[in-house]
Amino acid sequence: MPIRDIQVCQEHVELALDMIVDEYETAPSIQPVSEDGSCEFCRLNAQYVVSNRPDI
Repeated sequence: MPIRDIQVCQEHVELALDMIVDEYETAPSIQPVSEDGSCEFCRLNAQYVVSNRPDI
């Protein structure tokens, strides 16, 4: 399964969670961002990384 990390702002967390579940049929993980980045949906500062990685 390919790894997918989605950096998101607070407003788009739920959308990213739904995308991971729909695309990979697995429980997503959510972690605070560890480096600067922007939200993949609106380009505001990212606060979280939503991922299908089982190890984070």
